[in-house]
Amino acid sequence: MTERVETLVSVAEPPLSDDLLPIREVVRQTGVNPVTLRAWERRYGLIQPYRTEGGHRLYTQEDIATIRDIMTWTERGVTVSKVGSLLARRKEEAAGSSASAAEESSSDQSQSVQWQAGIRKALQGFDEVRLEQLYGQVFATYPLQMAFEDILLPVWREGLGDSAFGQLSQWLFYDAFLRSRVIQRLQLLRRDDAGEVLLAALPDQCRELELLVHGLLLGGDSSHISILPVGQPLEELPVVCQAIKPRALILLATVPPTQAQLRQLFKLAISVDCPLALAGVGAELAEEQLQGSPVASLGAHTRLMRDRLRQLIEGHLDT
Repeated sequence: MTERVETLVSVAEPPLSDDLLPIREVVRQTGVNPVTLRAWERRYGLIQPYRTEGGHRLYTQEDIATIRDIMTWTERGVTVSKVGSLLARRKEEAAGSSASAAEESSSDQSQSVQWQAGIRKALQGFDEVRLEQLYGQVFATYPLQMAFEDILLPVWREGLGDSAFGQLSQWLFYDAFLRSRVIQRLQLLRRDDAGEVLLAALPDQCRELELLVHGLLLGGDSSHISILPVGQPLEELPVVCQAIKPRALILLATVPPTQAQLRQLFKLAISVDCPLALAGVGAELAEEQLQGSPVASLGAHTRLMRDRLRQLIEGHLDT
């Protein structure tokens, strides 16, 4: 009997680490109250903290990042019950990436953490020279998508949910830096003979940097994407398309469109003289609702979005 109790205790005991945080520290860093954290754990299974022998919860930095992701999605109108599918999709993407280079996955993850730590240090000192150096080194080391999704944007997303004094100033500094660099890349990749594809965002769904990065990823090595400002009214897009005559109109959806937005999109598709499609996580989650409609879905994965965009322009993508 004694041996069995000792075994159970050893299984329940979390690994020893200075990185494990008590719930009060998680509340301080994220602003989410303990009742909500427990609900996300028990009712929805969104986070799984370690438990001490005494039943106390301990959270990892990965848990903190997950909590901030949940906050971001719920603030944009995604119900908590749907957040689980978004988290699962992100884990599948990470698993797929590691499967392609399993022997390097732990090393890559460790290097990503080091890059992110260097960026945070530069932000703390508002050191643009050092930030520029790190930015250049990241792109010299990693492909475009990995540089943004694994290193640069995770640090940016952390600042969205950090209410500690001074953090907003650091986030604004970083946000302005990244926006200017992405715009610069878009301009350098611009090709006048590539044909015009317009990219806009569904209202109140994303920030400018997210829209710019999606434009960069969609355009690839020779951008043919023209990005409309965040806040572009959907009802005025026919006027814009009539003047520019794009080959396609893409709308970024970071969360699934509402029924009212879907009706507006179906009406918009009839009003413009070019193919209309949704791209992003919201497009992926709304694919069933878009089937058989005049609005296509490009999905959320970079390679898939590019392939479907090409098919859309060529008239080969079924809606």
